[in-house]
Amino acid sequence: MSSSFTIYPAIDIRGGQCVRLVQGDYDRETVYNANPVEVAKSWEAQGGAFIHVVDLDGAKAGHPVNDELIGEIARSVQVPVQVGGGLRTLEDVKRLLALGVSRVILGTAAIEDRAFTEAVLGTYGDKAAIGIDARNGLVATRGWLETSEVQAEMLAKELAGKGAETFIFTDISRDGMMQGPNVEAILSLAKASGKTVIASGGVTVQDDLLRLAAHANEGVGGAIVGKALYTGNIELAQAIAAIQALK
Repeated sequence: MSSSFTIYPAIDIRGGQCVRLVQGDYDRETVYNANPVEVAKSWEAQGGAFIHVVDLDGAKAGHPVNDELIGEIARSVQVPVQVGGGLRTLEDVKRLLALGVSRVILGTAAIEDRAFTEAVLGTYGDKAAIGIDARNGLVATRGWLETSEVQAEMLAKELAGKGAETFIFTDISRDGMMQGPNVEAILSLAKASGKTVIASGGVTVQDDLLRLAAHANEGVGGAIVGKALYTGNIELAQAIAAIQALK
């Protein structure tokens, strides 16, 4: 469990472009940039220390779709890149890591294929994070199109016991809605798992990041920020400076 706090600027890829969805709804899409590689370089130039990439096409298809483009992103920046979306086989994971990705994120597979998840954690350790996307405390899968009966905290506790060191937690009800993160749920997950949790969804203004960063010593290791950066609600360099000033 880390006491440092990292902002992860997000790049969601669909059809080769940088987009944002509202609450994971593929019919509610905004295209922000036709060139995700340029977006990644821009976040790095503004001080981003770790870039978060989601292959939305992959999440829907159940296998990586934009891996060549993702490899290009990883090669174009000096900072580490983490990637999620449609990873279901060890071969998928191996290929993305070989393309220069620093960390892969397992989402749906963590629920639907426990043997695969445990194999990835056993083979790649901290190069794999577990993405837990929850709707009313229950884990959602398949690009949020389905909701399971599995409780988010129970899943985190179980997978921490299998070697997971990092969890990425999204409260779907907050994602893309600019309502602020669910700090209580994020802290509960960190407490239940005893591991580092990266918050995702709902970060709207710089104060949201400062509220999360105040819990860095309780396992809140960072936050993924998407829409608020693209709309200009949060200025990356300024937010990074404000968090550093907390230390």
